[in-house]
Amino acid sequence: MTPANTANPFAADCLLPLTAGGTHYSLPALDARLSARLGAASRIRRLPVALRIVLESLLRNCDGQRVTEAHVLDLAQWSPNAPRESEIPFIVGRIVLQDVAGVPLLGDLAAMRDAAAIAGLPAARVTPQVPVDMVIDHSINVDHHGTPDAMEKNLALEFSRNEERFRFAKWAMQAFEGISVIPPGFGILHQVNLEHLARGLLEDGELRYPDTLVGTDSHTGMIAGLSVVGWGVGGIEAEAAMLGQPVSFLTPDVIGVQMNGRLRPGVTATDLVLHVTQMLRGARVVGKFIEFFGEGVASLAVPDRATVSNMAPEYGPTVAFFPFDEQTVRYLRETGRPEARIREAEAYFRAQGCFGSPAPGSLDYSQVLQLDLGAVEPCVAGPKRPQDRVPLPALKQSFAQLLAQPAAAGGYGRSAMPAAPRQPADPVRDGDVVIAAITSCTNTSNPGVMLAAGLLAKKAVERGLATQPWVKTSLTPGSLVVSRYLESAGLQTYLDQLGFALAGYGCATCMGNSGPLNPGLEADIAASDAVACAVLSGNRNFEARIHPQVKAAYLMSPPLVVAFAIAGTVSIDLTVEPLGRDAQGREVYLRDLWPDDAELSAAMAQAVDPETYRKAYAVDFHAAPLWQRIERPAGATYQWSDTSSYIRKPPYFTTPALGESSLREFRGARALAILGDSITTDHISPVGNIKASSDAGEYLRALGVAEVDYNSYGARRMNHEVMIRGTFANVRLRNLMAPGSEGPVTVFQPDGERLSIHAAAMRYAAQQVPALVFAGEEYGTGSARDWAAKGTRLLGVRAVIARSFERIHRSNLAGMGVLPCQLPEGVTAATLGLDGSERFDLIGLDDAARPRQTLKLVIHRRDGRQDALDLVLRLDTRIEIEYARRGGILNYVLEALGKAA
Repeated sequence: MTPANTANPFAADCLLPLTAGGTHYSLPALDARLSARLGAASRIRRLPVALRIVLESLLRNCDGQRVTEAHVLDLAQWSPNAPRESEIPFIVGRIVLQDVAGVPLLGDLAAMRDAAAIAGLPAARVTPQVPVDMVIDHSINVDHHGTPDAMEKNLALEFSRNEERFRFAKWAMQAFEGISVIPPGFGILHQVNLEHLARGLLEDGELRYPDTLVGTDSHTGMIAGLSVVGWGVGGIEAEAAMLGQPVSFLTPDVIGVQMNGRLRPGVTATDLVLHVTQMLRGARVVGKFIEFFGEGVASLAVPDRATVSNMAPEYGPTVAFFPFDEQTVRYLRETGRPEARIREAEAYFRAQGCFGSPAPGSLDYSQVLQLDLGAVEPCVAGPKRPQDRVPLPALKQSFAQLLAQPAAAGGYGRSAMPAAPRQPADPVRDGDVVIAAITSCTNTSNPGVMLAAGLLAKKAVERGLATQPWVKTSLTPGSLVVSRYLESAGLQTYLDQLGFALAGYGCATCMGNSGPLNPGLEADIAASDAVACAVLSGNRNFEARIHPQVKAAYLMSPPLVVAFAIAGTVSIDLTVEPLGRDAQGREVYLRDLWPDDAELSAAMAQAVDPETYRKAYAVDFHAAPLWQRIERPAGATYQWSDTSSYIRKPPYFTTPALGESSLREFRGARALAILGDSITTDHISPVGNIKASSDAGEYLRALGVAEVDYNSYGARRMNHEVMIRGTFANVRLRNLMAPGSEGPVTVFQPDGERLSIHAAAMRYAAQQVPALVFAGEEYGTGSARDWAAKGTRLLGVRAVIARSFERIHRSNLAGMGVLPCQLPEGVTAATLGLDGSERFDLIGLDDAARPRQTLKLVIHRRDGRQDALDLVLRLDTRIEIEYARRGGILNYVLEALGKAA
């Protein structure tokens, strides 16, 4: 679906003929012909491979408008340590969506069609320009677990709760050409993308070019483990890309990570990615490209690489890319891809000089970091952040130290752990594991760790061990393939006996859809304020994400999840303490149950079967009975309902203020929140269940919705009234303006009254007082959650002033017309002495604004003193300035469609 391009100045000399498997086709040449034009014959082949793939897109899509000749030549002359001032307009080959962000995205497009019709444009002009795949994977909730019918019951509840959303998705399928939807019950987007959707090369007639994509989930970058350049963006940025706009970003630094050695026996890919996450978060690689190379890369199978690439959002880069090599070819074959396609892909990368791991020194990198695979050790990460790695032997001591530390120092302010062993009838204790979940695309896409979990379960059952009764266990893999190879290896039965029965296919516990705890536990935890724990094979463990009453969550490999479910506590050193006793009273240790390499290899031989993958993805997804029962509305435009509590027409094209330029000075602003470091998009826009006592709960109650049907913020993302009330509604949010409180609490000024953040924002809006948010380092860490930016804008926040921003959330703020502003080095809300009583002016902003220009913040204090400091406007590119000039990306795209008419 690449548009015909007669204006391309490179069209005459950029194609190279190639033959593979008897098929003749052509490809854009990145080497001799472009190098000759630059007068530097060897320059292109020293570019990092991921940049070469981006360059190919620029070369092929150069039309003099979206992509100019200067864009192509500028990237072709990339220098590893040059100032990063140039903009890359990257046009991707396809787009992937998950439902939590994808359905609202389609809602925005439906509203844009209405706005286009009002402007006299054909509704059909608002339609995808590239192929779009959506996997409905974020709606499953673990209400039932541990029984043979758990999945069937959870799926029925999923359809019951989300029928209106699914009906809208079916309307979108018929209204927008080029959108393919995989219904609930079949897998997680990123695993389906890795195993099935990614094709190696895309095609346009005889032309072949690399697969490239963006997706509405930060973990879209998992696909870079399969040598595909792709990453996560917010829904608003994906909408623009879907309608033919480039994904624009500053030319990046590229960090080479040289992998040496091999993983030791007993060390998993999960251990590796937690090591990488800690290492690269410390190296400050946010917004950069990462390329892994070196002899150690060849020892990692694609599922291991995908595990590492999956967690790129947790360590910060835009993409974490692995080379196309023999392991890539092997994986494409093992997963049943057509042989002709595999041969074409291999021939393509060989012809471009991009096959295999680059030799050290052969490519130019901004920096090279060393990673010794042999130094990686078994570990977990937590209890609040993925980068906080804890070696497995140190977990018991680490948890005890955190218990004793005061909350102000990041601890829990609790007494020492009781010495006596926990008994089933005892009340809940600090450190008790109440959730143990094998979940998430990160690890369920990796047969090695999944089979290890099954083998460990087998040995545990054979020794007479069981999981503790207070532990809620669940298994929610990312595709049908996982169930088929666990069953064919005879291992699912053992997981079932330990409570890890199939609870559904989808992103469940990892995103907070963990469901209720075991009976009585929630009341017990609330009464004792115990530090209850979760263990999961996921990628995120932010505060209150997994479950509102779980204060500590640890990420780990699937076999360790099984082990901790048996132990029932994180206050244990599994390397020296027994998990339990067998039927003969003998102590059983983790080392007794851990599978060796020979056992894993034998199980893998059964699991790695191309026919298994072909059959799993040959099913007719839309023939699923529950999906078939959903009505499919017709028509080019959607018929909105004023009475729906799930789907409301988005306000972006009907509220005049949202179309006004954000590039304006403002005075007399008030702080809505003053926040600390590592504020995540979960803090800003939680996805978990809606509490009855929350502003959103009160809104739903006023509509007549029964409390049992409140559902989650994730499910109600197409109702902006719910989502505005859910912005900054995380129960663990700590607003420094309201010391001693947790949750969405602020102080309204100048009255000094404590209100919910939503109530205060609405009162400021009624008084036409601009609102600000202050924050520390890494603001917006976490999911590619566009509602974290949408909700911020709809609350009336004009600017977020922070020490630093995570890549996706900064981009989302820019796309919604909220000004991201960066504090000077060493300056924080604390050093400024802010308490929320101040008034603020933001000076130096008008329609002549430039990317990253300096603005002045003037602080008016209650005692009459006045201070001023310089901020950096983190609108990083010219296109982001244009978005802000039109109030945001959505109005910009609508205007562009009008000009193209």
